[in-house]
Amino acid sequence: MNLNKNKIAGITALIMAIIGTALILVGIFKYREYAIGFSIAGIGFYAISWAFNALRGRI
Repeated sequence: MNLNKNKIAGITALIMAIIGTALILVGIFKYREYAIGFSIAGIGFYAISWAFNALRGRI
């Protein structure tokens, strides 16, 4: 498998989006009293993964 820096950035963005989704879902279903904190952290992961995806062709 040929991994260059653009593929690594894309895979990283995908993994971070999955982690952000998992954080939001854990906050909603498991810890309702802390759901806002989990949701904010999940949105932060989405923002970082979006930035990685936007910079994928430029690094």
